[in-house]
Amino acid sequence: MNIPLSQPDITEAEIEAVTAVLRSPQLSLGPRLVEFEQAMAGFAGVRHGIGVNSGTSGLHLCVRALGIGEGDEVIVPSFTFIAAANAIRYERAMPVFADIDPLTLNLDPAQVEAAITPRTRAIMAVHNFGIPAPMDALLDIAARHRLVVIEDACEAIGAEYRGRRVGSFGHAAVFAFYPNKQITTGEGGMIVTRDAALAAKMRAWRNQGRYDSADWLQHEELGYNYRLPEINCALGLVQLRRLSEMLAARSSVAAMYNRVLAGVPELILPVLDVPESRQSWFVYVVRLADRFTAQHRDRLAAYLQEQGIGCARYFAPIHRQPSSRAWSAAHLPVTEAVAARTLALPFFNRLGEDQIARVADVLQAGLRTL
Repeated sequence: MNIPLSQPDITEAEIEAVTAVLRSPQLSLGPRLVEFEQAMAGFAGVRHGIGVNSGTSGLHLCVRALGIGEGDEVIVPSFTFIAAANAIRYERAMPVFADIDPLTLNLDPAQVEAAITPRTRAIMAVHNFGIPAPMDALLDIAARHRLVVIEDACEAIGAEYRGRRVGSFGHAAVFAFYPNKQITTGEGGMIVTRDAALAAKMRAWRNQGRYDSADWLQHEELGYNYRLPEINCALGLVQLRRLSEMLAARSSVAAMYNRVLAGVPELILPVLDVPESRQSWFVYVVRLADRFTAQHRDRLAAYLQEQGIGCARYFAPIHRQPSSRAWSAAHLPVTEAVAARTLALPFFNRLGEDQIARVADVLQAGLRTL
């Protein structure tokens, strides 16, 4: 039995929606984009949505629109996907990596405060694995130091912190819809914000710097080709309508994993409940116990893959990546200890009990080889 790491959940409704766009005369910058932007903004509880071709593009536009540039510093976790730091570097600003909480794996507010310097301009709060970051504490720090806040909610659509959905806290936030996400548009992302002026800038920049009021081929500013096609938007609209059922399915899969793996002494399982938060399950990541090393984790991953079980290390710390050598000396003991022992197991909406049992059996067999 080959079990992939992830798998999108596509029904006939999505196929019909995409087919309808293909029968229309407009495949880009059309009515589906507007509808999807409005739906996502409303879902997040803000006024404006800007559809873009990826979460990475969305983060880049947020950094630029908020005036962050050369010489500025942005505090961000190293334990996350590299796009967060790359978006900062695109504008010649400097990511400053702060350590994480060992339970939630999100930014530790005390470490964020300690990382602030006179050059700090922003905090990029990443909601890792769909667990909300501690936004009250981070917003308090930002207010006291006059910093802007960008929410990287790319892994967290539908997550809630103290009764509010993520994406509604910062100056701007970004969701992403890659095929392994809770909902997918194939490729795509969505910026959401309350700020109309900010939204207008980013909407122009995603379309080569052309404002809606300008003539065709008249470009007021330097921009990018970050457009989100109509096909992707049609797919996203149907997926968004199904989000509640899909989040419930993912939560059920996580609970099944925790039941079958409970009591395995070699593993630290992910938390099912975070106080004052509602998690939006993105991945199911286990950790090897403290006595194990990265080499043990890598041997276990190889064993699982040989047995047809998809898995991956989540995350390799950004400051240890070859493209980030300038930050290799960063002191992040929790990040490094956690990242050395994490392993993502197969996780998707339609993962069945028999498949979970198979993963658990192979995982425990692999643990016996270490």
